[in-house]
Amino acid sequence: MHGEYKVPGGKLVVVDVESEDGVLRRVRVAGDFFLEPDEALDAVNAALEGAPADTDAAGLAARIDAALPAGTVMYGLTSEGVGIAVRRALAHATDWTDYDWQLIHEGPQSPALHMALDEVLTAEVAAGRRPPTLRVWEWASPAVIIGSFQSLRNEVDADGAARHGVEVVRRISGGGAMFVEPGNTITYSLSVPDALVQGLSFQDSYAYLDDWVLGALGDMGIRAWYQPLNDIATDQGKIAGAAQKRIVGPGGGPGAVLHHVTMSYDIDAGKMLDVLRIGREKMSDKGTKSAKKRVDPLRRQTGLARETVIERMIESFDSRYGLTGGKVTDEELARAQELARTKFGAPEWTARVP
Repeated sequence: MHGEYKVPGGKLVVVDVESEDGVLRRVRVAGDFFLEPDEALDAVNAALEGAPADTDAAGLAARIDAALPAGTVMYGLTSEGVGIAVRRALAHATDWTDYDWQLIHEGPQSPALHMALDEVLTAEVAAGRRPPTLRVWEWASPAVIIGSFQSLRNEVDADGAARHGVEVVRRISGGGAMFVEPGNTITYSLSVPDALVQGLSFQDSYAYLDDWVLGALGDMGIRAWYQPLNDIATDQGKIAGAAQKRIVGPGGGPGAVLHHVTMSYDIDAGKMLDVLRIGREKMSDKGTKSAKKRVDPLRRQTGLARETVIERMIESFDSRYGLTGGKVTDEELARAQELARTKFGAPEWTARVP
């Protein structure tokens, strides 16, 4: 069995392993990481040899840490990363490059239709009728998107939203509220087979699926990192938030993961504060004194036009994994339009948590 895992912000870890009688056998760890002294690699392999095959990544990491020679230095590698690569091998996880990725980047669409497209396209990936897809959104109107479990009245000032013509929609994933405006926001979705994140914890899957965009931002001169559980941050502040939803495949079979990210290119902080109820407790938890400082726009950090930032992101993804241009099919669009009308545009869904 073969497993690979790129440590977020680090290097690739490759593990070849067999499972016999419930234990790990013939474990071989490799990769483009740096490790000193040389015998530390032998210690890693020996620590994993004979481990129960159902040991989780943290347990495998503990075995490795206990076996490493004194003074071992790891660069681009962590014991936890090795443990994750082992779990991915045992789970027969796939890699990004195992797939033919499709790009969807179409014209502006309504907030409710965007919510519906996420659900429909991810269900199509789960059913095997659509390849893994990167969809870049364009917004037809300003909106607040609240998480699946958030209270509508606690998160949104209804009068402020009406005054600014901001539509409120609820997405199928959890997480917090996002304020978006056309031209000021960059949003994308990844709809991927769940095999891509096999062997990863829920938290690790966020870092794994965000890693490509960290590289893209780095290429634009922004030092960005994943900040648990679901933020992308820089030295100048938070620039993005992610959310996920798992969708079960037909008949309860293998499914798919929806991972979507909203990035702030520019922001009208005053308008955002008129529309969102951002409590003091939440602000203090983020370590900031003012909501206006919560998000640092990409425009300021890159000096690039929004369209150029998106273009650079797409090029970065393509260079890593390959991308073929595609579109939402007529059937997918019809289903999404129906969902937008009956679910995501309906007060019953938007206010399901009042």
